[in-house]
Amino acid sequence: MSETKITPKMQLFVDKFVEFSARLANQVHLRSLRDAFAAVMPIFILAGLAVLINNVIFPWVLEGETLARFKVWGEAVINGTLNIAALLIAPMTAWSLARNKNFGNPVSAVVIAIASFIIMMPMQLDVVPVGSKTTVSVVQMLSFANIGTTGIFAGVIIGLLSTELFIRVASVKRFSISLGDNVPSAVGQSFSALIPTIITLSLFAMVAALLANLLHTDLIHLITTLIQQPLRQINTSLPGTLFIYSFGNFLFTLGIHQTVVNGVILEPLLLINTNENMLAFANGQPIPHIINSIFVPTFGMIGGTGSTLSLLIAIFIFAKQQSAKQVARLAISPGLFNINEPVIFGLPIVFNLPLMIPFVLLPALGIWFAWFCTTMGWMARCVVMIPWTTPPILSAWLATAGDWRAVVVQLIIIIFGVFFYLPFLKIAERVALRNNGID
Repeated sequence: MSETKITPKMQLFVDKFVEFSARLANQVHLRSLRDAFAAVMPIFILAGLAVLINNVIFPWVLEGETLARFKVWGEAVINGTLNIAALLIAPMTAWSLARNKNFGNPVSAVVIAIASFIIMMPMQLDVVPVGSKTTVSVVQMLSFANIGTTGIFAGVIIGLLSTELFIRVASVKRFSISLGDNVPSAVGQSFSALIPTIITLSLFAMVAALLANLLHTDLIHLITTLIQQPLRQINTSLPGTLFIYSFGNFLFTLGIHQTVVNGVILEPLLLINTNENMLAFANGQPIPHIINSIFVPTFGMIGGTGSTLSLLIAIFIFAKQQSAKQVARLAISPGLFNINEPVIFGLPIVFNLPLMIPFVLLPALGIWFAWFCTTMGWMARCVVMIPWTTPPILSAWLATAGDWRAVVVQLIIIIFGVFFYLPFLKIAERVALRNNGID
């Protein structure tokens, strides 16, 4: 199946747009942010498994005091994953940025990011002791609320800021202490970073002191309330998610991976929603969010970006072109694990206008339909972090902690997608035949 022919003016616009998007994809801070979240993703998947085992598997076979003892395993995993999510993302952001900027001592950037993040923590916490209803103030404590899911965005910003500042200060030669070539390299790097470390951490401490004394607050609270929450309310709302995710999918039809947009603008905020859902489910509390980083791919990326599993089924049943069927046979195995580059670039979908339309629209329709079903109470909310390569049907069941209704919803989206893709597939076939000189 050949690509759709485009006019010279359209080609010029596409070329400029592709060039801009490629530059955006290679922007060092955005690339570092994607690398950082990719590095910690296995931790969150482990947390999802712990939540599933603790709250679904164990209760099937255990009860009472025995169940409580076994659930300690999952609670310990959650403490080491979700509850320190921000403390994990801050140093990984620093490491990724330092490495992408070719800084010679990225380990020092990691140390600086962790120290800066802790420096910006509130000096005093108001807590309610177990068994009490009275709030008391405590000092010399860190709370999971600040170093966990709630502080993720603050961890990202502090990781970026501390690393940028540290690298700039370290680039000033008169701030570097050289012990010569006769000392071990690790010792030499430590002394070389001594003055930049002092300056960087001292500046962060000054900011913490000013905020505490003048505004009676802290940077974590400011970032969370003034930046993270407003962004999350807009980006992870239904209209915001549909627009951003669809725009990312549109980029993919131009050959630019959708993570250029979704991985930076949408995914971090969706991940916060996911972590809050998992923590609420683990603690037996109401699940706060419908849209999160599990929900979107489970119902909007069935078979990969563009929900192309439906397209492959449509090709197997209705397509007449043998070239399309051959591509589908090659693409079906990876497509079952949501890997669909073979169909995107092999069919192709890229620059193929008839197929670009359902590729962008079907995921949005799938997300909307699943959101509607969840809002109506016809399926449970997504509470388990699963690998993005989890096959359809199984993914819906696992993501909702075993709700069979979610499987039905996903099946409806797949079947609808087959007939949604079908007319565009037929148009693409006619375009291909005409381009080959066959009417």
